[in-house]
Amino acid sequence: MDLNLTEMISAEDIQKKVAELGAILTEKFDGKTPVALCVLNGSAIFYADLLRAMDTDLTCEFISVSSYGNKSYSSGQVRLTMDIGTQIEGKDVLIVEDIIDTGLTMNYLIKTLEVRKPKSITTVALLNKPNARKVDCEADYTGFDIANDFVVGYGLDYQGYCRNLPHIARVENLM
Repeated sequence: MDLNLTEMISAEDIQKKVAELGAILTEKFDGKTPVALCVLNGSAIFYADLLRAMDTDLTCEFISVSSYGNKSYSSGQVRLTMDIGTQIEGKDVLIVEDIIDTGLTMNYLIKTLEVRKPKSITTVALLNKPNARKVDCEADYTGFDIANDFVVGYGLDYQGYCRNLPHIARVENLM
């Protein structure tokens, strides 16, 4: 893959932010046992690091949705490709997302989960692209606000590549 990448957020800054978010969520869920929901595939690395930074009992679940396919922009259509395997009725749910850009995916997830009657839904995203919004959507907790650039690394990919980068990088040669 011949991508021209510029580092935007260092691995060290990501780890500091993950530790901060973990401490905040530990306090929020004190005395509770949330269902931590990883939005695959992009959130897997953030999810693993965040959960290790949380000092609370929790259970782990995974869900997969798709809106990008093999493109560098959202198709605008969100579809569930893998559902969770447990009941969430009456439970506190923590949705862990890699990035909120258009807001379509997060809104879809919240609506999909709300009909299952959880006690609460809390959202956390590592990255937030407020200038990319197509619908109103804000995470309860976010790591970094970024420009409306296409980014890879730390779980985010371009056609499956670059997920393993320890930092977040802007892709300079797309579009």
